[in-house]
Amino acid sequence: MVIPDAYAHGGRTAADGCHNDRKSGGRHCHGGKTAPKKQVRANGSVYYPNCSAARAAGAAPVRRGQPGYASHLDRDNDGIGCE
Repeated sequence: MVIPDAYAHGGRTAADGCHNDRKSGGRHCHGGKTAPKKQVRANGSVYYPNCSAARAAGAAPVRRGQPGYASHLDRDNDGIGCE
């Protein structure tokens, strides 16, 4: 079994154990903490993997055209996700 290389760094972490990852443009976590609910992509767009994450971030309901809106959050396709 080959284990990929891991690189340590001296980056500071937020209260959730995560911090910005300059290489990928997102965030990553240390110390067994869970990943952040809201994910910011390299291009600056916001992504919520599900409505629970959008609610936890205080973004629900998410309307079409707002940061974080995606069709997988809008079951009835009325332009309002996580209603």
